[in-house]
Amino acid sequence: MTEKEKMLAGGTYNPADPELIARWHYAKDLTRRYAAADTRDRELLRSILDELLGSQGRNVWIAAPFHVDYGENIHLGDNVEINMNCVFLDCNRITVGSNTGIGPAVQIYAVGHPVDPRQRLTGNAAGELSGWNSVTAPVTIGENCWIGGGAIILPGVTVGDGTTVAAGSVVTRPLPANCLAAGNPCRVLREL
Repeated sequence: MTEKEKMLAGGTYNPADPELIARWHYAKDLTRRYAAADTRDRELLRSILDELLGSQGRNVWIAAPFHVDYGENIHLGDNVEINMNCVFLDCNRITVGSNTGIGPAVQIYAVGHPVDPRQRLTGNAAGELSGWNSVTAPVTIGENCWIGGGAIILPGVTVGDGTTVAAGSVVTRPLPANCLAAGNPCRVLREL
């Protein structure tokens, strides 16, 4: 099993793998091109996103800068708007449903590191540090959601359709559909 296959399966993997590093650098090139593009040139912006993202629906808008690990594991529905300074660590699948808005500076993490410090670091045959071991879990944000600015969504979280996450919240567990949730850790405040 390759490191990329381990990553996408949610197993412990080494992000210093040459295949993963190559895609990581390619994604950085694409996000730089996207940030430098004329914001009025929707055709160019869409073509860069076609190279960067795993998939995108109609009428997607991402305000630069936009930061990703690989990009190819991000899947966006129709009418998705992502405001500036968002970070999507897409070491596993990140799915954003149609008609969903993501506020500025939102961070979505589909990756983390082992809690046990003895399991975090990977060395090569010479005993030199070659990278931090990582573990992943997919993140799914449903349709018709609003994720307020500065929210952080952790690996393995699903946000149900129609849910609003208040600005600054830290979402550590799945949220049901059609609710307002807020806080650190994020909790359901009321149904919508």
